[in-house]
Amino acid sequence: MQLHERRSFWKFFLGYFSSVAILILVSGHFYYEQQYQQRIKDEHFAIIDYARHLKMHEPVESSDMNHTVVIKKIPDFSMDNLTMTATTFQKYIPANKWHTHYMLITKTREHFNTHIAELRLQIIAIQAFLLLLFALISYYLTHNALRPMQDAIQKLDKFTKDLIHDLNTPLTTIKLNIRLLSKDPACRENKAIKRIERSSYEISELHDNLKVLLEEETFQLEDVDICKIVHELATTYQTIYPRLHFSTTCNNLETHINQNAFKQILHNLLSNACKYNRKEGSVHLYIKESTLYIQDSGEGITNPERIFERNYSEQSSSGIGLDIVKRLCDAMRIKTTVTSSQEGTTIALHLP
Repeated sequence: MQLHERRSFWKFFLGYFSSVAILILVSGHFYYEQQYQQRIKDEHFAIIDYARHLKMHEPVESSDMNHTVVIKKIPDFSMDNLTMTATTFQKYIPANKWHTHYMLITKTREHFNTHIAELRLQIIAIQAFLLLLFALISYYLTHNALRPMQDAIQKLDKFTKDLIHDLNTPLTTIKLNIRLLSKDPACRENKAIKRIERSSYEISELHDNLKVLLEEETFQLEDVDICKIVHELATTYQTIYPRLHFSTTCNNLETHINQNAFKQILHNLLSNACKYNRKEGSVHLYIKESTLYIQDSGEGITNPERIFERNYSEQSSSGIGLDIVKRLCDAMRIKTTVTSSQEGTTIALHLP
């Protein structure tokens, strides 16, 4: 199961299961409260029945109840009086019709507490069983609900991979023929051929981006010395853009990433830094406290906080490249920050 499928699965599962779990827990709470109040009523009735037997001078045997007669005046006396303490229930019952003498009946809470403890355990056990049962049901329903989406994604992935693979042959042919035409003095300065060459280069970049992006869910992370990649790509782009001044400050920095994905990130960032730089400008790559900085001397970006948004571009480009940079960085837990001014732009990759 791929990353986006796992995310969808857990969102659906947790949404369904949490709603059922809340219903089970709330129902258990209300049932407990109802049983708790009912048990208090049973204790109250037992005390009243005990008092009735006393008034009728009937023999009463109770190990958890006793009574004493007290002389006192109770204003606004109510037969519903019942007091609960930490260890007992207490209730006053009139001993004569003048309400000057009262029987104070005391009942221990031992049996009540035992019953309530058993009730709690019973409810918890039932709730745990129901939660487990509905967790299994939620898992089954979620798995079945997402199966059509998984099938559709697999078909789309297969189609995309086949398409990228099939594009490789005509793209290579175009690039080889352009290279041959460029050797002909009559075609070397032809504007149409220059435009074709530039377009083929952009298609090639997009092809490489899509190829790496398709591996986003499955690529393996490993310890890589990124300085080798930095120096390698700086040398490559120095050859492509001989009028720009490249400098690198990077020595032996290992981090846990996917090498191909990180190369593609740098390809996209360096490509932008070169294409939108000033004539005779500079590109500086350097490491500071486990952060790689790519600094150019271009004209700057108006909205640097938006450059990683899909299809957002301040120049005549698709805007897909930086969106792919952000996705690959997120997949490898690389944080990105951008600062820009009229003197240039600096993109920081905070490495894990």
